[in-house]
Amino acid sequence: MSASETDSLSLGDISSGRSFHEMTPEIEQPALAPADRGKAAWLMLASICLIQLPVWGFSLAFGVFQEYYYTHDVLEGSKGDLAAVGTTSTGVIYLLSPVTFTLLTRYPRLQYYCAPAGIVITVLGSLLSSFATEVWHLIATQGVMCAIGNALMFSPSSLYLDQWFVRRKGLALGVMWAAKSLSGVAMPFVASACLDNFGSKTTLRAWTVTALVTSLMALPFMKPRIPVSPSASARPLDLSFLKLTTFWMLQAGNVIQSFGYFLPATYLPSYSTATVGLSQTTGTLLVSLFNATSVAGGIAVGMLCDRFSVTNIMLLSSVGSALSVILFWGMAGSEDPGSSQTAMGLLITFSICYGFFAGGFSSTWSGVITQIKRDSSPSLETGLVFGLLAGGRGIGNVISGPLSTALIQKGSLTAGHGHSDTGFGTEYGTLILFTGITAFFGAWSWMWRYISTGVRLVV
Repeated sequence: MSASETDSLSLGDISSGRSFHEMTPEIEQPALAPADRGKAAWLMLASICLIQLPVWGFSLAFGVFQEYYYTHDVLEGSKGDLAAVGTTSTGVIYLLSPVTFTLLTRYPRLQYYCAPAGIVITVLGSLLSSFATEVWHLIATQGVMCAIGNALMFSPSSLYLDQWFVRRKGLALGVMWAAKSLSGVAMPFVASACLDNFGSKTTLRAWTVTALVTSLMALPFMKPRIPVSPSASARPLDLSFLKLTTFWMLQAGNVIQSFGYFLPATYLPSYSTATVGLSQTTGTLLVSLFNATSVAGGIAVGMLCDRFSVTNIMLLSSVGSALSVILFWGMAGSEDPGSSQTAMGLLITFSICYGFFAGGFSSTWSGVITQIKRDSSPSLETGLVFGLLAGGRGIGNVISGPLSTALIQKGSLTAGHGHSDTGFGTEYGTLILFTGITAFFGAWSWMWRYISTGVRLVV
């Protein structure tokens, strides 16, 4: 193994279960494929991008499904619980990440079986969801069962990404999240057209076939850069980073931001039609714009994290997101036909700005890993850190479902204080304010840096 190849070994090499000594025996072994470049690396990244469609596609378009279920009597049960389907679908994937990433890091041989098992569970859950007659059926199948399968596909692919991209990890992670957002650009329009023409059952069955085909296309290229040794045994995990204040402050911002991040994509379609009086097509367009600008945001934020301090990039993302919510969504709320064009312009501007700034927030994880690695040790379990960050995001995601229902019931911020034609004066007023506040506190790690410094000076 050459010196350049040794330098390019990522921490994912360690998570494959092989020590550095095992990777450099006296008997020469075939050279490893280069990291950060080469056909194999880019094919791997392309397969990870493709797998984002079955993993996240349904949840990204669920706002359209939710609007359909609200306006069509196809499901029994409380329609107020429908929001829990979308948030549970993504939340379970995130919440399972600490478990799956830990197991796959400790027992690397499981990585080969993880994705195929996930495909089977996802396809079966998706097919069963097409027979749903009650809201809880949809929560159990699309919300839980499919999410478990999707988590089993997502986890090994993310660990492989860590092996194949070392110096350009931020860019690769940004491209991966951008592919997720890109899946949500066309999905709302496709889902809306299919629901209108064929109904929910046929649409969900067509989605089942789509998920199966795309997963099988990606599977052959999803492989580790460092082959797992057949004799690799369970290895102890280094959890020393959990003692670092830096990790918990970065994680705190990650969790807080996730409480409100998923709400706009879930409620924009119903908000634009029921509150502002716009067409259903406009509501679908808003979700697509949000996902489209998240593509650019994810790549831009990932590249910035390769060059600058992650806390500063989190601040940029958080402030941009919060201002978008307060200035654009919060100001668009009139049902007056003469003001509908203004409201539509504000909502379109909101989708573009919020998608760019908030949509790129997950791309800061590469910077978080770099920062924690710098503060702890070079042998940091990057897969485990990634899993814990995803788990933190899942906490906010799952809670945001029932929490959003309570916020909607709380209603207007101006109740009892006269009429207001802004978004804050509608039944979504409390939800909009909550989204803006949680977006701002995504920069908690940046704030803590100055708060802790001030406290030390005073003491």
